[in-house]
Amino acid sequence: MAEKFDSLEEHLEKFVENIRQLGIIVSDFQPSSQTGLNQKLNCMVTGLQDIDKCRQQLHDISVPLEVFEYIDQGRNPQLYTKECLERALAKNEQVKGKIDTMKKFKSLLIQELTKVFPEDMAKYKAIRGEDPPP
Repeated sequence: MAEKFDSLEEHLEKFVENIRQLGIIVSDFQPSSQTGLNQKLNCMVTGLQDIDKCRQQLHDISVPLEVFEYIDQGRNPQLYTKECLERALAKNEQVKGKIDTMKKFKSLLIQELTKVFPEDMAKYKAIRGEDPPP
């Protein structure tokens, strides 16, 4: 999988470099540089074709739209992953707290119900396999 991304990265770097060189040629265009301009335009077209070939290899990759929002805002897209993990850990802690609270509530409820309904709770515990009835 990494080779696919490496190949795409290499083609994108070549494409960006060709665009940079094309910009230099265009900014100082002289009729004598027409041949060089045509060559760079052809390189640009070839580069786009190479990038398109890489796209076909990576068609099953999906990127969350939030990552593109991070990039548009000038933020590092790796921060998205970090923040997602932090949110997941916080949610995990929150759910763990709820589970612990529910376990404590169940324990207290069983204790109180045993005091009020000892025979019914003995049957309940026997059905659950916790304590056999006396």
